[in-house]
Amino acid sequence: MKPPPARPDVPEIVAHRGDAEHFPENTLPALEAAWRLGLHYAEFDVQLSADLVPYLIHDAGLERTTAAAGDVRLMNSGQLDGVDAGEPARFGTRHAGTRLPRLAAAADLMRDYPRARAFVELKRQSLAHHGHAQCVDRVLDALGDARERCIAISFDSEACRIARAAGRMPVGWVLRDTPQASLAALEDLRPEYVFCDQRLLPPAGPLPQGSWRWVVYEVTDAATAWRLHAQGAGFVETMAPARLLRELAAAGKSA
Repeated sequence: MKPPPARPDVPEIVAHRGDAEHFPENTLPALEAAWRLGLHYAEFDVQLSADLVPYLIHDAGLERTTAAAGDVRLMNSGQLDGVDAGEPARFGTRHAGTRLPRLAAAADLMRDYPRARAFVELKRQSLAHHGHAQCVDRVLDALGDARERCIAISFDSEACRIARAAGRMPVGWVLRDTPQASLAALEDLRPEYVFCDQRLLPPAGPLPQGSWRWVVYEVTDAATAWRLHAQGAGFVETMAPARLLRELAAAGKSA
C-alpha cells in the first residue's frame, strides 16, 4: 500500500472513529464526513458477531453507543443489522436511524474515496472470544479489495503478526505502556505504525525511532498536535478532525 503524499512539516490527522464530534462514532456518516474533509486517514474499531460478521463498534456491548442492549459477540448478524447506532445518549434523536455498519459496508464506502486510508482495529474482546486466526480471516475477507488501503492495528501483538502474514499488509501496534517500556517488543515486532495515548508520552524529547511511524491519540488542539509532531509523531488522532483541521490551518497561516 503506497500512502498518499504527506507534508513533513504538518502532522497528518487521523479521524478517530470518523468525525465523531459531529456524527455517531464508528458509523458510515462519521467516516464519510471525515473523508469529505479531504483527510486521508480514518481509524475504526471492529467486533465480530456470533456468526462471525465484522461490525464497526468499539465496545463488545451495545449499550453505550446504540439504542439496543446485548453483547455483539453473542448476537447474530440478523439481529445486529437492525440496531440503531445513532448514539442516543450523546445525540438524542438527531442521528436516529443510523445503522450499525458491517465492515463490508465501510469497505464499499472507501471505493467512493480513492485517497481514503483506514486503520482497522481488531478489538481484544473479539480476538479472545472467537480466536485470532478466525477474526483476522473474517476481517480480511470483509475488506475485499479495500484491504490494499488498510492497515490492521491492535493492542494484541499476535493479531498484528497474523494479519501481516495472512494479508501481506502493514500493521500498527497500539501500546498499553510507555514507549520506553515497550521498546524491546517494538523492535521485535517491527510494526509499520505505533499508536500511543499521548498521556503515556514524555512532555518533551524525541520519540524512539525505528521501522515505524508514530500515531498519537487523543489530540484535541493544535498546540498539542504541533508539540507531538516536533517530538516525532507523524500522525495525530482525534475525534474532532474538522475542528483540529481548522486550528492547524489557522496556525499555519499565522506562522
